[in-house]
Amino acid sequence: MNFELEKSIEMLERTPDVLIDMLGGLSEDWTSATEGEQTWSAYDVVGHLVHGEKTDWIPRTEVILSGEPERRFEPFNRFAQFEESRGKSLQDLLTEFKQLRQKNLAHLRSKRITSKDLRETGTHPAFGEVTLSQLLATWVVHDLNHIAQISRVMAKHYKDDVGPWIEYLRILKS
Repeated sequence: MNFELEKSIEMLERTPDVLIDMLGGLSEDWTSATEGEQTWSAYDVVGHLVHGEKTDWIPRTEVILSGEPERRFEPFNRFAQFEESRGKSLQDLLTEFKQLRQKNLAHLRSKRITSKDLRETGTHPAFGEVTLSQLLATWVVHDLNHIAQISRVMAKHYKDDVGPWIEYLRILKS
């Protein structure tokens, strides 16, 4: 296994600043673009990340570390951002995401998680038994996945404009 908690935290603490640098101050043409029906814009992704900070990673960590015999996760609403983000600017969401992430990582550090803790399990509604290390590794990859998604969606904004260079731009072919 490659999972290391401190290396994971290194990545997790950078995501808000990456998104602030990438998206802050951009026109809505960039941040509201999607790949078509039923797909997400950068704005939607940031709202999704905010929702996850509130209801996913730390609450599920708490379930796993609770010591309770029944350690079932609450289902996660992957689409809650469409309602929760309503009326908020992208800047509001980026600020909220950064604040929540800082709070969550401070909470995670305060747990003083051991290698034994990382092997503890909870029950995911779809996957069944999962370990704390799997949950925390997923948190990191989830961030990276959404950074890549935002990059892909924004790149496709110019798909028809790059001309023959499309042959060298793999991001436009997915």
